[in-house]
Amino acid sequence: MENRNNITEFILLGLSQKKEIEVLCFLLFLLCYIAILTGNLLVMISIACSHLINHPMYFFLSFLSLADLCYTSTVTPKLIIDLLAEEKVISYNGCMTQLFTMHFFGGIEVFILTGMAYDRYVAICKPLHYTLIMSRWKCDAMIAASCFGGFLHSFGQFLLAIVLPYCGPNEIDHFFCDVYPLLKLACTDTSRIGLLVVANSGLMGLVTFVVLLVSYAVILYTVRSYSAENRHKALSTCSSHITVVVLFFAPLLFIYIRPATTLPEDKVFALFYTVIAPMLNPLIYTLRNMEMKNAIRRLWSRVTGSKDIN
Repeated sequence: MENRNNITEFILLGLSQKKEIEVLCFLLFLLCYIAILTGNLLVMISIACSHLINHPMYFFLSFLSLADLCYTSTVTPKLIIDLLAEEKVISYNGCMTQLFTMHFFGGIEVFILTGMAYDRYVAICKPLHYTLIMSRWKCDAMIAASCFGGFLHSFGQFLLAIVLPYCGPNEIDHFFCDVYPLLKLACTDTSRIGLLVVANSGLMGLVTFVVLLVSYAVILYTVRSYSAENRHKALSTCSSHITVVVLFFAPLLFIYIRPATTLPEDKVFALFYTVIAPMLNPLIYTLRNMEMKNAIRRLWSRVTGSKDIN
């Protein structure tokens, strides 16, 4: 493999070539990353330190926050550092590691969102059997399956990228290493590999997205017969899930469902599922959720030593 590969490092062109814009983006994404760390850690700790950890919905939410945290950390710190760097360089090994870890945690997030949709389906459509169906053993198995599915997906992407010969140039027109930008740099015909990438990322994302939409459609159909109060509660929970799903999947599908090619808009869309979605998820799941608000309030009371009004 080494004799076919003359590249030892790649140059990331980043979001912009203008220094003024890069400084502004540095401040913006630094604040975003701090918000991501604070929000997702707060959700994880609040759930872990309360009775909510025993509820499947919040059990999945804590792992979603962990996946968000790991997922964005594979890209965002490097992006922030590069915005002030003179040379945005990443080694060949670092590039392949970033590609693998990003798709690994991204795949985990996709499958956890699917598990959360299944949890809501069971809770709303089969409430009498909810405790039996969503046992702790089954929740643990679903998390393990999400990790295994994420590994298979990322390993497939990793193999497709690492078998390619890179002879030069070595400039990646993106702010992180991904398969499509790497395909442009390969000194060989990548049409077949491009189809495999679409099948691995695009079709997987599309099938999962359709399954999620169908599950929520069934839920919305079921709650029609509920009382106004129960219907409002169910719709409030599902609306948070649907918002997260659309925010994550819409830009992801825009990039990966089409034939293997890159567009200038890809960088902006990639920001949505690498930075914006992980930052907004904690807000989306807590602002309209009284149980999460109470859990965060109790945690704050413990930390500050103040009396919990609840």
